[in-house]
Amino acid sequence: MNVRVILYCALGGGPLLLGALGAGQATAWWLAGIVLALAFVPVALFGPRSVLGQFGTIAVALVIITAFCTWSEALIFLQAPEFRQHPFQALIGPLVMYLVVAVVLAVLAKMLRLNRESASEPEHRGVVGAALMVLLCGVAYVLYYLVFGALTYEFFTKGYYPDATSTVARLGSWFWIIQFGRGVLMTLATVPIIYTLRLSRWHTAVAVGAVIWIAGGLAPLLIPNPFMSLTQRLIHVGEILTQNFSLGVTAALLLRTGR
Repeated sequence: MNVRVILYCALGGGPLLLGALGAGQATAWWLAGIVLALAFVPVALFGPRSVLGQFGTIAVALVIITAFCTWSEALIFLQAPEFRQHPFQALIGPLVMYLVVAVVLAVLAKMLRLNRESASEPEHRGVVGAALMVLLCGVAYVLYYLVFGALTYEFFTKGYYPDATSTVARLGSWFWIIQFGRGVLMTLATVPIIYTLRLSRWHTAVAVGAVIWIAGGLAPLLIPNPFMSLTQRLIHVGEILTQNFSLGVTAALLLRTGR
């Protein structure tokens, strides 16, 4: 089993090499792909049993968390002219690439026969209760963002984003509405994982927290880019850990019931 999991991660990281075709840094792209695949190992082992179920569960998370939510955050704070002039080009490419990743991971999980039986079966809330919990997760994300984002900015990243304060002030209350929306979207992106993962409630919480952190921060930031230095990327890895991992744990604990 361990060898098959290693193969799942090593081969599952391959599709990210598509990003290296025009940018170089193939090793960094492959490493990011391996780490990204690692986040979905619990899904491969204890998630949906069918290829289609695996694909849907992984694709929703990657499209919303890795592609759209990181892009929307960059749209607010990144002032680079090449990004501002063609913002949607920076979204379309990752969308296609991460859909390919989802296909490859789903097929690998089936080919390597990774799915296992488990004594735990997911117990979750009904539609109305789940909808309320998703909104509550959006509020929780705003609080995590406010606390951990403010601390990171004040002590580590203020010099990198001199216009951040004025940007937030210009958006006013819309800034926090956007962050609430991002929290809700990331929570919704993990609902298929939370509702299908055949693990205990707390193990599911840790797995979901890892998915939102790795897919929404760690894996993309392992790849060098022209907009951030290595130090800047490392700082954001830590910042996103505090925000996204906390959101994932919160979402799983609120949406799942039982042990």
